[in-house]
Amino acid sequence: HFGTGNYNEITATQYSDISYLAADPDLAADASALFNAITGYAEACSFQKIEASPMRLRERILELVSMEKKRAAEGQKARIIAKVNSLSDPQLIEALIDASRAGVKIDLNVRGICCLRPGMKGVSENIRVTSIVGRFLEHSRILYFHNGGDPKVFISSADWMPRNLDRRIETLVPVEDPDCRRKLVEMLDLYVADNVDAWLLQPDGSYVRLRPAAGRKQVRAQEMLYQQAVERCRFSAQQRPASFQPHRSAESQLR
Repeated sequence: HFGTGNYNEITATQYSDISYLAADPDLAADASALFNAITGYAEACSFQKIEASPMRLRERILELVSMEKKRAAEGQKARIIAKVNSLSDPQLIEALIDASRAGVKIDLNVRGICCLRPGMKGVSENIRVTSIVGRFLEHSRILYFHNGGDPKVFISSADWMPRNLDRRIETLVPVEDPDCRRKLVEMLDLYVADNVDAWLLQPDGSYVRLRPAAGRKQVRAQEMLYQQAVERCRFSAQQRPASFQPHRSAESQLR
């Protein structure tokens, strides 16, 4: 089990997080290796699929951003969508600005602190930053890289801040299951399209609340995701009706 939040039954009633249950042997081995390193049972090592801070998590993100920048420079489609709580790491900010200058279209959904100024001509004009303020506290971290049409999608426990990348143990986990990856991309698309609870960061550092244009449909990401979850629960309950089935021995079933 990998998640973007912690095991807290109180904050879980208000925080929105992502949990990923997988039977992938490589992910299981990585989880075991990480816990062995945390407890001091073994030295920190390289992982097969995940990355962890303070080892190589920042470096892996920089590599992914650099690949999108390279594709944009070659005239290919390049796209980055990142949903985090905070963005203040100088190296990541510089990498995102360089990618923007190369032509990478970047959407950032940053709930809180954001030290990157978007929309500055010749600097960050291809970067758009929004913050969702709604019923639930946004806490999940989801990353999307177009990767030449074969998207790479990750969940992470780390915000893009020096404290998380240099002084804390955090993880970056690839989501390779097609259905899970599709759901995460659909979630990101909703957050990018939100025009009710979203606030758009301006080049001067101020925020403007988004409103749907005349005749345009309202998009409220949190409410839509909540209703989808409710419908899935209802459907699941209908498929598995609660009924008492008395146990019968093999002998009684033959009578």
